[in-house]
Amino acid sequence: MKLIKLVPDNTNIDFMRFRKIAIALTMALAIAGFVLTGVRGLNLGIDFVGGQSVQADFAQPVEIEELRGKVNGLNLGDASIQQFGSDTAYRIRLPKPEGDEAAANAVVSELRAMLEAEYPGVDVGSGESVSGNVSEELAMDGTLSLVFAMIGIAAYIWIRFEWQFGVGALVTLFHDIGLLLAFFSITQLQVDLNIVAAFLTVVGYTLNDTVVIYDRIRENLRKYRKMGIVELINLSLNETLSRTITTSVALLLAIGALLLFGPEVIFGLTIAIFLGLFIGTYSSIYVSAPLLVFLGVTSDSFVHDEDSEDRQRRDDGAVV
Repeated sequence: MKLIKLVPDNTNIDFMRFRKIAIALTMALAIAGFVLTGVRGLNLGIDFVGGQSVQADFAQPVEIEELRGKVNGLNLGDASIQQFGSDTAYRIRLPKPEGDEAAANAVVSELRAMLEAEYPGVDVGSGESVSGNVSEELAMDGTLSLVFAMIGIAAYIWIRFEWQFGVGALVTLFHDIGLLLAFFSITQLQVDLNIVAAFLTVVGYTLNDTVVIYDRIRENLRKYRKMGIVELINLSLNETLSRTITTSVALLLAIGALLLFGPEVIFGLTIAIFLGLFIGTYSSIYVSAPLLVFLGVTSDSFVHDEDSEDRQRRDDGAVV
């Protein structure tokens, strides 16, 4: 049986032909994404803005989507519902109402009355307030996790390759985050800790794809020292294209199934990863690789280092 190839052998696409337009356009969109996020803001979830938390223990298992629909029917704000230990225990979190403690108690009382009417035998605990200070700390920790992850990645690539590769990877990651932030700012989908996890997932995917391409570029820099850098990067991109497309399609099929048939509670997570896969695949080809040209990498940039390595190998062989 003949295997199906998503990318034919000897593919030779001139990716670098549009490098200036691609980088100018996408970097402008990424910067606009950060600006839009600062101006329009994000629809932060309870994890970041605080709210009321109630634990409910039901007499028998309940469907979480059914429970979510009834809680949201109270018009108290978007509820966050998570299974807590067993299929009969759930933690329900609601946005913090405007007003004093009496307003918060009224929200808990309304929720308790609905649960006791709809689910006989339910045991509803007392309401707990999620502190705004705790929420601010979570928001800060989530932001710092993204920033430090990207800086650590850039440092790793800098050490493994050269400084131009580290800068290229860091710019690529900021590009991806900027576009994702723009999407959530425009759609006003709720941003919670699940979305932070999705952003970190996208960062990891983009890094993986970028390192594969950078590694091939470095190999070709050693093999083809007389080839122009634009032609060399084109060659490297075409050589890794089959792997890039195959990996992306496989992941998109898996995440797409979750997006279409998965529970509503993880919709934000799946849509962020789904969109991030497209952005990450694009940026690894049209941002990270072309940036090397603008950062001054040429076909003989690292010849001196390579010659030193060759001399060391020869010296070692002579000693033996």
